[in-house]
Amino acid sequence: MMQLEEAVLTHPDAVLVAHSLGCVLVAAWAAHSMNAHQVKGALLVAPADVERPEMQHMLHSWSPIVRDRLPFPSIVAASRNDAYCSLLRASGLAQAWGSRLVDCGMSGHINTDSRLHDWPEGFALLQDLLKEEVPHGH
Repeated sequence: MMQLEEAVLTHPDAVLVAHSLGCVLVAAWAAHSMNAHQVKGALLVAPADVERPEMQHMLHSWSPIVRDRLPFPSIVAASRNDAYCSLLRASGLAQAWGSRLVDCGMSGHINTDSRLHDWPEGFALLQDLLKEEVPHGH
């Protein structure tokens, strides 16, 4: 969280792009930082459901997941067959965070194993945030 805080202070109007545990980190950081308002937006890809019982022994310090509304526009990109988070759980996180949920179909954990290559859909979502086309809180 300290490194994220320093990065935002160094780069005001940053657009955050987070994957898996990084999504959980962004939510926790935003709830505690006095500088979260400086973030222009966040693309949160394949959030990890660290509250699942089988994840608890490895990642106990990551739960519970902070479910406060994010103070900047955000998109949660989630897959229907992610081994680390069901689409239903990702949808609940997106709702709690005030994020727009994007269903990425059967894309696994949306990583190199997913064979998405340059992932043009993800780049398009990032462009939406850069253009501020995502209304705050939706």
